[in-house]
Amino acid sequence: MKRKIISSLLAGALALGTLAGCGGGGSASGSAASQASGSQEAQSSAASEAGSGAAEASQAEQSSGTSEAGSSAEQSSAGTELEAAELTFIFADGDEGAKESMNEIVNRFNEQNPNVTVTIEPGNGGAYSELLKTKDSVGEFPDVMEMRDTAVYVRAGKLEPLSDEIVSLFKTTTDFDGQVYTAPLAGENTNGIIYNKKYFDDNGLTEPTTYDEFLELCKTIKDKGDMAPLVVGGQDIWHMGFWFHKVYNDQVLSQDPDFIEHCYDGSKDFSDETVKKTFEELQNILQYAQDGWSSTPDAQITTFMVNDMAAMMYSGTHMFSQISDAAPDFEMGWFPIPSPDGKVRLVGGGGIGGLAISAEAAQDPAKKAAAEAFIKFFYEPDNYKVYCEKLSAIPATVEQPTMDVSEQLQEVIDATNSADELAPMWNGRSGNNELPPDFRNFTYKTLIEVLQGTRDIDSACDELNKTWKVGMESFNPLTGVGLE
Repeated sequence: MKRKIISSLLAGALALGTLAGCGGGGSASGSAASQASGSQEAQSSAASEAGSGAAEASQAEQSSGTSEAGSSAEQSSAGTELEAAELTFIFADGDEGAKESMNEIVNRFNEQNPNVTVTIEPGNGGAYSELLKTKDSVGEFPDVMEMRDTAVYVRAGKLEPLSDEIVSLFKTTTDFDGQVYTAPLAGENTNGIIYNKKYFDDNGLTEPTTYDEFLELCKTIKDKGDMAPLVVGGQDIWHMGFWFHKVYNDQVLSQDPDFIEHCYDGSKDFSDETVKKTFEELQNILQYAQDGWSSTPDAQITTFMVNDMAAMMYSGTHMFSQISDAAPDFEMGWFPIPSPDGKVRLVGGGGIGGLAISAEAAQDPAKKAAAEAFIKFFYEPDNYKVYCEKLSAIPATVEQPTMDVSEQLQEVIDATNSADELAPMWNGRSGNNELPPDFRNFTYKTLIEVLQGTRDIDSACDELNKTWKVGMESFNPLTGVGLE
């Protein structure tokens, strides 16, 4: 087979639209496509950080025959050369670091496995869940993909269980009825405040140790008038999920970790006082966002930071590399926002998303073997290092890659080790606390309306209840509706 080396690096930072969830064809694919728009987009899209210098160094090692990744690949394929196969691979490519690292690893795999071609089908920075739904509906579901709406596609019969050999590579995984369908790309993307350290130092500002101190810090910066306290990329509604989860976690989940389950059984609804407090607190915080925050794409928030237009952003660790790439001399700091009750609650740990193999591809023995080999290759330390460094991801594997950890990432790691609570985002949960399709995005759109003053909180809660009831008609894990 003629070997192809696929390189689909796309130029520019493309705005991610209304990102939601994540086939084939047939009735199963139609079912998956109809349900898959409620997934988390921002947090999993963001996770890796190996600069071009590291990539070039790795390529040089390969060409000289000294690359450990190459050596590892040669050892793994010795005596078990893969049969000819072509694989399509899709991932959420709205983040430039994700594009660079995925393309680098795919190119390495193709070079070292001449009988197999992995072709990246770019998402062009658009709504990833919609892309997968569309691919599913027209019979072009990828062979290997980054999976977000895992439960939806597992129920639709679209995914192949991973082998024990792959599962054993990871410290923790999430199973469905005893089967694991996704290889976690990293620990859940931990959010926190990234700030302009030089600006803080020049103005005698310090990291807050309480929630009230955080609000006072925002007010102090706003009163100075030289830059916005916070930059928010509200044009991409998944970005609003960072802020929503932070406050929802403090106000709702801290009081009732099974709030969603109780909404399913009817004992609670979104008129609950804790939900109203969530909106109120977000109004209080987002008054410190830059003018025009609702029309600012996430891809532009780095520009605000490095050009002294905003002092802080609330996002994941993937932003470390983006800031450093945009302005190598920019001095950044990081801190978690304490909760109003004094605790530190962070997003972290293993989630339900990751790399998956389609059930249709697995019906072809050559494709299945190639897909499994690609996933194992991806997590070999020298390859996985590219992904983790480029997106500042906390590795999920038992065998850890040797990484050059920045001061900021070490702070995040330390914070996750000492946090009072560490868990996935509200829309990244499975079982009885899994959200109905589309409900996540509707919540974020409703939040934006409240923050813009076009809807009051009581009206917002009423609309959430109406949409929830409609959602339960097609999905309710307590009654089994939608789980076929």
